Amino acid sequence: MKTYRAVIVGTGGISDAHVRATEATSGRVQLVAACDIDATRARTFCERFKIPAAHTDYATMLREERPDIVLIAAPPGLHADMSIAAMEAGAWVLCEKPLCASLAEFDRIAAAEQRTGRRTACVFQMRFASSNVHVRSLLQQGAFGRPLVAVCHTLWYRDEAYYAVPWRGKWKTELGGPTMSQGIHSMDHLLHLLGDWTEVRAVAETLHHAIEVEDVSMAHVKFANGARASIINSTLCPRQETYLRIDCEQATVELTHLYAYQKENWRLTPAVPGTAETMQTAWNNFPPDVGSTHGAQLNALVADMDAGAVPLTSGAEARRTLEFLAALYKSAFTGTAVTRGSIRPGDPFYAVMHGGQAPARTKK
Repeated sequence: MKTYRAVIVGTGGISDAHVRATEATSGRVQLVAACDIDATRARTFCERFKIPAAHTDYATMLREERPDIVLIAAPPGLHADMSIAAMEAGAWVLCEKPLCASLAEFDRIAAAEQRTGRRTACVFQMRFASSNVHVRSLLQQGAFGRPLVAVCHTLWYRDEAYYAVPWRGKWKTELGGPTMSQGIHSMDHLLHLLGDWTEVRAVAETLHHAIEVEDVSMAHVKFANGARASIINSTLCPRQETYLRIDCEQATVELTHLYAYQKENWRLTPAVPGTAETMQTAWNNFPPDVGSTHGAQLNALVADMDAGAVPLTSGAEARRTLEFLAALYKSAFTGTAVTRGSIRPGDPFYAVMHGGQAPARTKK
């Protein structure tokens, strides 16, 4: 089986997860180089992980290393241009979230995919846990009845030191607050489980932090299947928790974790305890446990490259999540309900997530 040459750009905290991901491919992906604008940091990173080559210029790395895969772990404001450059250099891309700054940027990435025949996938590793594949299959089969109500909470905490990093807390470089940078994972997970959304009503404010972007957002969402969901994204919560709940006609499905999960983090509560043996038997039939890791997603990307298939978190699926985020911001900043498909070229929220507006700020 083919071995793929990979490079990584950005050697900050999340880059470690990408290194572990390559190790999880059992040799299918070989990490041959890393790039960072800080030469010392690039060299130290390569020494720590025994990576052959350290670079400080991204274009030079692409030209000299000729990678098959580019792992993008640089600040968010660089993601779109780096993804396009990688595809034009002949590589497939696995890019950290948020994938890009707007629907306009996404459509540039999609055009590059069509032009080059390469693909860019966004890191949405919550989709790739084996337990999630199992639970989603049961939901789609109607094992718990029709989904009715959902809750999606990303209740995290970020202090002043976190936002002291120069690119954080700014629209141009972080691309948004907890809607784009933290809650994006759980919201994408929710959309993956429940399917197409049709309408969102939302609020977003900056309640505490001295930042440009919001530090809390809340949304009420209607799905095509009729289900309704409540969403909270926050960086203001000392007791941190990531919580996903779907109440169906015959059972409640819950997932409680923080940054990653395994099958033990799921919980099923039948509507009539002790009487749903068939449901419980199906629920207990989990496959071998693979957690919600970058490695799980990279292995899926390798399989897609082998087959020449479209990755799960690229194309229409990635755009659906990004469009949802744009709609959430538009609803919050305009005070209106926003329907899917209504944000098109010419709309301020197509060009930038904040639509030229800023979140409401509560004075301390």
